[in-house]
Amino acid sequence: MSEEPSEEGELETPAESRETPDEPPRSETDANADEPIEADEPADAEPTTTDDAADEPADAEPTTTDDAAGEDPPLETDGEGVVGGGHEPEPGDPEFPDPDDDVGGISTPPDDQEMPLADHIEEMVLRFAVVLLFASAGTAIGLLFASQAIEHIWLNVFPYEIDQVPPPHVYHPLELWLTRIKLSALLGILIGLPVFVYQCYLFMRPGLYPNERKYYLAAVPTSVVLAGVGMLFSYVLVLPILFQYFTFYAEGSAGIAYALGETFDMIITLTGLLAVVFQIPLFIMLAIMMGVTTRRWLADKRLYFWAGFLGLSFMFAFDPTGMAPILVAITMICLFEGTLLILKWVGRE
Repeated sequence: MSEEPSEEGELETPAESRETPDEPPRSETDANADEPIEADEPADAEPTTTDDAADEPADAEPTTTDDAAGEDPPLETDGEGVVGGGHEPEPGDPEFPDPDDDVGGISTPPDDQEMPLADHIEEMVLRFAVVLLFASAGTAIGLLFASQAIEHIWLNVFPYEIDQVPPPHVYHPLELWLTRIKLSALLGILIGLPVFVYQCYLFMRPGLYPNERKYYLAAVPTSVVLAGVGMLFSYVLVLPILFQYFTFYAEGSAGIAYALGETFDMIITLTGLLAVVFQIPLFIMLAIMMGVTTRRWLADKRLYFWAGFLGLSFMFAFDPTGMAPILVAITMICLFEGTLLILKWVGRE
C-alpha cells in the first residue's frame, strides 16, 4: 500500500511514532483533566461521613436504653433510712448500722415498740377514763360521810373554843349539797392520785427499762402516803394559821358571818392542792433515779423553781389577802429544798 502524506506534508512512519514519543498521546479526557475543577462545595468543608460510618464509631460506648434504666426499683424510706430494697450497695460504699441495732452499748427497752400517734392518744384517753372512774367512786363513798365531816372540820379549823365557834351560814338552796360534793371529792383525789400514778406507769411501761419499772411500782404506795400527809398538814397546820389570820384581820371592824360554801371552797382547795404539792419529793426522786435530771442541776436552777412555785400558788390558791398562796409557796419550797438536802446527804448527785 502506498503511504499518504499527512496534513502537515510530512510522512510519519509507524516505527518513529512508536520509538520516540516525547509525550504520551493525550485524549480528550486527559485534556479535560488539566482544566480547573469547579467545586460545588467550599474548599475548607469537612469531609462528609457516610451513613455506614456514622452509624456507630468503633470505640463508642454502648448507649443505655430506657428499659435498662428502669430496672432499678424506686427508693422507699421510712423517715430514718431506705427500706424495701433499693439499690444494691457498691463494694466501696460505707456501711451504716440499722436503726434497731445495738450500737455502742445503747439498747432499747425489751417491750419497746413503735405505735401510731392515734393509738397513743386513744390509750391515754382510756387510762384517764380509768382514773376518773376511781376518783368518782371515791367521791361517791365520801358522800355517805360528808355531813359528819363538815361538822367536824368546822369545829376544828377556827381558832375558838368549840362553844364559841360561829355557825355556818347558807345563802342559797344548793350550797349545802354542793359543799358535800366538794368535800367528798377530797376522798376521790386521795384515791385517784395513786391510780393516776399507776396508769402513767402502764402507759410508759413499754418504753421503760426493768429498773425504771421497779421505781415506778414503788412510787404507787408512796404517792398515797404523801397525799395523806399533805391533807393532814393542811388540816393541822395551814388551815388553823390561815383562819386565825383572817379572824385577826377582820376582828373589831364588823361581825363575821362565815358562809358555808365559800369557807369550804377554800378549805377543799388548799387541802387538795397540798395533797398534790406533797408529791414533789416523789417526782424529784423518780426523775433523778431514771436519769432525767441530776441533783446538781436542780440545785443550780433553784431560783427558777422558786419563782414557778410562787406563780402556781397564786394561780390555784388565791385569796384577797395573799396569805394562802404565800403559805403554799413556802411549803413547796421547803419540800423542794428538803428533797435536795436528803439527796446530797445520801450522796446522789
